[in-house]
Amino acid sequence: MTIRHFLNLADAGPEGVTAILTDAQARKAARAGFTKGRVDADAPLTGHVLAMVFEKNSTRTRVSFDMAIRQLGGTSIVLDAGTMQLGRGETIADTARILSGYTDAIMIRTDDHAKVEEMAYYASVPVINGLTDLSHPCQIMADLLTVIEAGKTLSGMKVAWLGDGNNVLHSIVEAGGLLGFDVVAACPNGYHPEPGTLELGKGRATCTTDPRAAVEGADIVVTDTWISMGQAHAEEKLAAMMPFQVNADLMALAKPDAKFLHCLPAHREEEVTSDVIDGPQSLIWPEAENRLHAQKSVLRWCFGQIG
Repeated sequence: MTIRHFLNLADAGPEGVTAILTDAQARKAARAGFTKGRVDADAPLTGHVLAMVFEKNSTRTRVSFDMAIRQLGGTSIVLDAGTMQLGRGETIADTARILSGYTDAIMIRTDDHAKVEEMAYYASVPVINGLTDLSHPCQIMADLLTVIEAGKTLSGMKVAWLGDGNNVLHSIVEAGGLLGFDVVAACPNGYHPEPGTLELGKGRATCTTDPRAAVEGADIVVTDTWISMGQAHAEEKLAAMMPFQVNADLMALAKPDAKFLHCLPAHREEEVTSDVIDGPQSLIWPEAENRLHAQKSVLRWCFGQIG
């Protein structure tokens, strides 16, 4: 049987992504009234162990994946690179082989995307991308779930991205290409997405330097921190980004029922003002919680239980 890795959304394809979202909605609804630590009624991953490897700091990814495998009936082992042999020079390939012998799946949060690709190549169990410098597919699965819950139809909607052409934008564009929605990214010169990113949108993704044009008529407005993990707090970059700040005036150009998303952590009054992130159009808290629900279904997809 072919091992199902989840390194990018394309690994699941449109059918797999749709199946994951459908399953996540159903499983979330079935837990209404449960305490957080209560196992799902069917406990579909009983006896399964998830290894979680962190080369970058994490709050949402760490806690949501840990709770996801627990709610599905399994257990987890949390591994920080600095306290394992990976941090002392053991190769990704050797680490993949070792963890495959101990656990049923591996989630890795790291920098270079080539590391998760190497992990998947040498692992004999499913590997999940918890974040790389290239992409953040698990975050976008949570975002899509949140948008659906808000009553939006994915096909044909317009998503406006403001700020840096980073890994989150990469996965949003990929989702648009798979599911048929438009993405307009507004990025300052010098901070456009990586070459090839817009092609993932299959003709539905564009990039502009005009934030107002990007947001006009948008169903969803999204931004992210301008200074990514590991980067210096560069004043030059902050100055270039300030015209792309999501504020009330910019949100007023979107559709009246437009929603605001941010994957967090946020730097208030930089990429977004507090009146927007705390305002009635903001969905940041359900978006954060939905990391848990979406990733439960990603795990089930990796084990061939859905899709």
